[in-house]
Amino acid sequence: MNKTDKIRQLNDILRTTFTGGRILTTIGIRRKPVEDVACILSMVRSFNKFNKNNDPYSQHDYASFSFKGDVIIWKIDYYDKNYRYHSDDPSNPDITERVLTIMRADEY
Repeated sequence: MNKTDKIRQLNDILRTTFTGGRILTTIGIRRKPVEDVACILSMVRSFNKFNKNNDPYSQHDYASFSFKGDVIIWKIDYYDKNYRYHSDDPSNPDITERVLTIMRADEY
């Protein structure tokens, strides 16, 4: 498996199961009704409309979708084990911590 395939696999695990990293939601998401938050989280977990336009590096690390008039963005960032610096190798889970952030587009 090449590095891109491994990154994509690790990102898909985090996004679909919410395990293998941290999940953060912004205040714009947390202020929504609990039912809406649950629906947004479910939409992130089930997202599968990746293509060359929204996933040019085939890593499944970013996407957006519409929800009740808002554009929702989710993105995955890669940090070292201390969450201080960018990971030197996002394909290596032994040195990488993943953070999935879910936000409204106007918060980006």
